[in-house]
Amino acid sequence: SHAGITVGPDGATHQSLEDMSIMRSLPHMVVASPCDYHQTRKMIRASIDLHQPLYVRYFRDNTPVFTNPDAPFQFGKADKLIDGSDVTIIACGLQVWEAILAEEILASEGISVRVINMHTLKPIDRACIIEAAKQTGAIVTAEDHQIHGGLGSAVAEVLSQSFPTPQEFVAVNDTFGESGKGEELMKKYGIAKDAIVAATRKVLQRKTR
Repeated sequence: SHAGITVGPDGATHQSLEDMSIMRSLPHMVVASPCDYHQTRKMIRASIDLHQPLYVRYFRDNTPVFTNPDAPFQFGKADKLIDGSDVTIIACGLQVWEAILAEEILASEGISVRVINMHTLKPIDRACIIEAAKQTGAIVTAEDHQIHGGLGSAVAEVLSQSFPTPQEFVAVNDTFGESGKGEELMKKYGIAKDAIVAATRKVLQRKTR
């Protein structure tokens, strides 16, 4: 319940920034990071029939509730929230909402952005990632986690094996956290909407197809 940088005043000793990397390395472990209340509720209900060890990463701060409570949920099956053709932002947890906000900014500039909620990091939705790479030709990953071993690494593993594609990483860059308000810390550590916008512009400069 203390995942990511947004724990706030409790600081680095209570901020779990390496957990997804650790849990992904455990055999047979399902690793999930819901983006809001509705999805968290669906995950817990779905876990009853999972019959596997499960790690669900959720957050302490209040977060926007924006997903459809009636939409179906399946572990390992990503949600395409917004379709686009120029670039894809793949996010998990709190960064899904930040990705939606970034898409609004980029859309105003005429950039068509696909936004994917990759709520399950293991098993990851390989087909969704490969389809996005083939159809948009550029990928940005966004997460409230260390840059090593989390969502960005999981996506890069798929791309390197199946369809090499320019990718930019929005994540905590190999440093410990600190005390502060969640929103301020996201900006300081470069994982808020503005950082996602900047990473998207950067990856588009590298796009070759």
